[in-house]
Order: sequence, then C-alpha cells, then structure tokens
Amino acid sequence: MASSTLKVKCSECPIRHRAVCARCDDDELDMLEGMKTYRSFRAGEAILWRGENLLFVASVVSGVATLSKTLEDGRTQMVGLLLPSDFIGRPGRKEIDFDVTAATDVTLCCFQRAPFEKMVDETPHVSQRLMELALDELDAARDWMLLLGRKTAREKVATFIEMLVRRSDTNVTFSFPLTLSLPLTRNQVANYIGLTFETVSRQLSALKQEQVIDFNDRRHLEILDLAALTIATGDKDADGFM
Repeated sequence: MASSTLKVKCSECPIRHRAVCARCDDDELDMLEGMKTYRSFRAGEAILWRGENLLFVASVVSGVATLSKTLEDGRTQMVGLLLPSDFIGRPGRKEIDFDVTAATDVTLCCFQRAPFEKMVDETPHVSQRLMELALDELDAARDWMLLLGRKTAREKVATFIEMLVRRSDTNVTFSFPLTLSLPLTRNQVANYIGLTFETVSRQLSALKQEQVIDFNDRRHLEILDLAALTIATGDKDADGFM
C-alpha cells in the first residue's frame, strides 16, 4: 500500500527543472507546496487501476512505473514506461485510462486534482509545460509505433537500452563504462518491445559479445560503446545521440 513520506521542498526536488513545475516562480511553488503530498510504492505494487477515480495527478520523482492495458480475455500489454519527471494523469479527466504499476520502488509527488486543475487554468506557463510533456509523450508513442512495426529484434533491444541511457540522470557526464539498472525483467522487456524472452536474451548476448554492452546479472548493464549502441538502433548515426 502507498505510504506518505516526508515532503521535499520544491526548490530541492531532484526533478525540479524537468517536471511540470519547471517554469514556476517562487509564489507558484508555494501554491504547489500547499497541495502536494509524497507517496511511495514498492516494486510490483499497483499505483492506479484503469477506470479508477483520479483523485490526484502526480510527477514521478524516482523509480520507474509501467502503463498497461488488460484485454477482456486476460491478455495484458505494456504500453509505456513512466520515468522520473514524467506526469501521471490529465487535467479535466476524472478517470485513469491505464493500469499504473510500480516496476521498481517509486516515489510520486502527488497534487490534489481539483486545486491543480484550477492552477493550470490560471497559470499559462504551467499549462504550456503540461502541453510540452504531452507532446513529448506523443513523440515517444510514435517512435514506439515504428519500433513495434518495422524494427528488427536487434534494433528493438538497442532502442530500448538507448532510451534508458537518454533518461538516466547519469547520462549528462557520459562517463564510461556507464552503468544502468534495468527497471524491468527480461520478460517485461520482451512484452514491452514485442519480442519473446528468448529473443531478448539472444540479442543482449550478441551485443555483449560485440562489446557494445556488458552485464554480469539480469538487472544491471554497462554501456561500453555508446556510438555502436546508437548505430544498432537503426534510426540514427553515431553522432545523432549528442
């Protein structure tokens, strides 16, 4: 079950300059302080169920959550990942459209929906930032449509790893080897990128053999050659990452 944790001041928040509040001034941050709570969820715990009444919207402060939908026959498809600074919920909508589950331990900065929606209506640059986040999400969805529809198994696995590198807090320094924690099991990765567990394992082993990546267990990777990884995604050259 979710639990409340000690609040962190907005000015000290690790996602302060990437989240929905990125352009807020001091007065607006004070308003957010009055409507926010921190909630934590353990890995595997449900954060929200599809169709559930949305009492709050939230920014992911730390950890990774999955978005998924379950069909009537019980099949479940993962349709997205939520990483630090990503936003959960849509102002004006009273229900959540996806199941949201903590893939790792997750901390959320939650805002009461009604006062947050009022602030969005009255604060243009908050609504603009929300639009930017929504457009980024749309671009990511289009990229994932390309991945699922056209990319080879190798390109899919490389694209998934590169996405984690892009969203990693450590990627600013590009210190190599770059160590990444995998937020998903290989079965979950396979579900997310439309492959089998065996195919994901084979492609990871091939990238390791080519000294693009390295790993000693199933939950941690080292990026040895970012240029080669970028080329392996199939949609940009080695200079396209920077």
